Amino acid sequence: MFKTIWPLTAIIALRFLGLFLVLPVLSIYAMDMQDATALLVGVIVGGYALTQAIFQVPFGSISDKMGRKPTLVFGLLVFLAGSVLAAMSDTIWMLMAGRFLQGAGAIGSVIPAMISDLVPEESRGKAMAMMGGSIAMSFAIAMGLGPVLGAAYGVATLFWITAAMAMIAIVLVFVKVPTPPRIHHKYHDTVKTKDIFKDPNLLGMFVINGMQKGLMTIAFVLIPIIMTGAIEDGGFAWAKSDLWKVYLPAMIFGLVAMGPAAVFGEKHNKAKQIFLVSIVLFITAFLLMGLATTPTLFIVGVVSFFIGFNMMEPLVQSIISKYAKVHQKGTALGISNTGAYFMTFIGGTFAGLMLDFSDRATLGISLAGVGLVWLIWTAMKLSNPIKHSHLYLAQDSVDMKKLEDLEHDAIAEWYINETEKLVVVKYRKEELGEDEIKAKLVHA
Repeated sequence: MFKTIWPLTAIIALRFLGLFLVLPVLSIYAMDMQDATALLVGVIVGGYALTQAIFQVPFGSISDKMGRKPTLVFGLLVFLAGSVLAAMSDTIWMLMAGRFLQGAGAIGSVIPAMISDLVPEESRGKAMAMMGGSIAMSFAIAMGLGPVLGAAYGVATLFWITAAMAMIAIVLVFVKVPTPPRIHHKYHDTVKTKDIFKDPNLLGMFVINGMQKGLMTIAFVLIPIIMTGAIEDGGFAWAKSDLWKVYLPAMIFGLVAMGPAAVFGEKHNKAKQIFLVSIVLFITAFLLMGLATTPTLFIVGVVSFFIGFNMMEPLVQSIISKYAKVHQKGTALGISNTGAYFMTFIGGTFAGLMLDFSDRATLGISLAGVGLVWLIWTAMKLSNPIKHSHLYLAQDSVDMKKLEDLEHDAIAEWYINETEKLVVVKYRKEELGEDEIKAKLVHA
């Protein structure tokens, strides 16, 4: 499995590393431009996510019709063009256009679809976790490199580095990414969007994904502006070149927390507990960042935020794919990621508005209050995924009439992979044995 998906995880990691690399310093860079306001800066920080949300579904549809690889290359070329435009920008409006163009290369739905095409059903949770882990790793690396490189060479250089990473990703598509088979499935049920929203676990995960991404852009608007802002304006008057002292400990603690959280959530099936701890860390983080009167307390809040973010990130995509039935997965992931991208944009815009018309204390207390409601709602509504096994049977060995009539409390679903002529049954092995299923289905 690793050999198959590592090029895809590398591509998504390179893209997100490029997007994240500028985040630690983008807000203060944009604030120095003519006509800049905190609101416009918030739009710039989260702007890529707005166009990504808008174009994600069209990119997914195009990939279904024209193929995954051509769509992936086109999306990376758009991302490359946006990075170059942002690197060359000398006005806040040109920078905003570059950020919007970066997000328009919306390959976020294409790569999970390719993973689904290339990886067997029972391994997709691990594959999605690897993808989430690569994004979390990119995030952590960017927190360490972005402030250092930005201080030494300027933010424009960070955008040029992002463009270079987009070019490397394009080369990987041509050289290392296999062409996925066109797989057609027949399900014992059809997807209904309203059923997805009726599932409390999926709904809870949509909220978790959206809140996490919205809080991320709020943090990236808030942290640089407060740390480098004038003392009389509620800031701490740090030099821009010293921002790495804020992000480096956050990166280290976030990386340390990420591995155990992923293992505990995936291997021990305790994702809900990980999410609850992360939400508590978010509440703590924004209370400290909003109310801190010393840089040390503020930095403790920053560290708390990044620990919570990195604990959550590797699990989100994987857990959504576990809650959703096979015929719902594409729709569920699409809804979740589209909502998360909109929340990313809303978060940055909201933070800019609050800093323009209010203060960070009000912002911090408000977010902590929202976080408390989120914590209670998640504790009440979310449950850990049920573990299932998969049975693969040759289609010509199965009595189709018996398959259509197959009903058992331990069977979650079944579907037919018509391309590979396989019948796949998803079941709880603690309650139903493989031989029992075969006896119900296989020709006598």
